[in-house]
Amino acid sequence: MAKGLYTFFADILKSRKILFGLAKNDFKAKFAASFLGITWAFIQPLVTLLVFWFVFQVGFKNPPVSNVPFIVWFTPAYLAWAFFSEALVSGTNCLLEYSYLVKKVNFRVSMIPLVKILSSAFVHVAFIGFIFLMLLLCGLPFSVYNIQVIYYFSCTCILLIGLCWLLSALAPFLKDTVNIVSVFIQIGFWITPIFWSPDKMSPWVQNVLKLNPMFYICRGYRDSFVNHMWFWQRGYTNLFFWGITIILFFAGAYLFRKLRPHFADIL
Repeated sequence: MAKGLYTFFADILKSRKILFGLAKNDFKAKFAASFLGITWAFIQPLVTLLVFWFVFQVGFKNPPVSNVPFIVWFTPAYLAWAFFSEALVSGTNCLLEYSYLVKKVNFRVSMIPLVKILSSAFVHVAFIGFIFLMLLLCGLPFSVYNIQVIYYFSCTCILLIGLCWLLSALAPFLKDTVNIVSVFIQIGFWITPIFWSPDKMSPWVQNVLKLNPMFYICRGYRDSFVNHMWFWQRGYTNLFFWGITIILFFAGAYLFRKLRPHFADIL
């Protein structure tokens, strides 16, 4: 297993231009048939943010949270979730979509989920820039804590790689996998602290919620831009996240490798 992972990451480094090219083409293909093209990739998250701003800040007049306007507090966690959910759904379906690459003998199939993750990351990185613009417009200065978003972005990518390997390997055999993932994403949105804070909940409830890896990531994005806390200050929560993420990563790698010889026949 360790040797296989080393070879995998070495192949990624060697084929980085091909990987980037596939991700770029995938990103463009999503909106190729629409009049506004790739602009749609930015319209949906912006409209969602606008709706939440109008409903909670203008309509319900939510007071500032952590000494910042509600929308500033909400945006980092929401954008982290939007990236995760988009990449997970598309990554789950990637082998079915790229079946022609699966049947190529000389192509490393385990890189296909990475194409989808990288494709989704293009929009996410642009929206990280949007967060900085929002902070500037709200009169909030740049902080050294902001650079911590790189760490949490990396955490999200590692979590996604393991999950996409696991789920994309199952999808050719279980056709309902994408629909099941979509249902769990809807549930996950409400049990992840995106527009609510867990701080007033009982400690045991918080501990249960922390088993959700996206709890760590969404709060981490908020720590980077709003709470101004370093990740090591979160103590044992780091162990929760990395323990679950490492298990999912190796489980995904193992299952993908075991089912890989059967993909071409099923697809």
